[in-house]
Amino acid sequence: MATDIQPGTLDLELTDDPEQQNEVFLAAFNTNDGKIFDSLYREDAISNLSGRPLTGEERTRVITELLAGGPRLAADFKSAYIAGDVLLIFVEYDLDLPDPDGGHNRMHGICTDVLRRGDDGKWRMVIDRPVALETTA
Repeated sequence: MATDIQPGTLDLELTDDPEQQNEVFLAAFNTNDGKIFDSLYREDAISNLSGRPLTGEERTRVITELLAGGPRLAADFKSAYIAGDVLLIFVEYDLDLPDPDGGHNRMHGICTDVLRRGDDGKWRMVIDRPVALETTA
């Protein structure tokens, strides 16, 4: 599993490279700043990070609350498929989620993300769908 990227070691600029986009996604997530992370999504995007599909203001609120808890994400890019302005990307991830009692929950799984290329040529998240294959406390 790739090591997580610390804030400040990577430009959080959106990219047109699918593999590099995963690194931008990791860096933004690991800032623990929901506003930064949510900026990678299109306005109408759906995120399933909470375990249920969310969009709009509710997506932004839940992402912000989740990241405020200090989770750490590591992910390995596996593959990508491009059809016109749509990108399907697969990553294997490890997510460490602190719990309210001071412990940690770990989730390991596969994430399938759908991104759309904007007029600027950069990919933005349309559907974020992590699927946990293993969860441990």
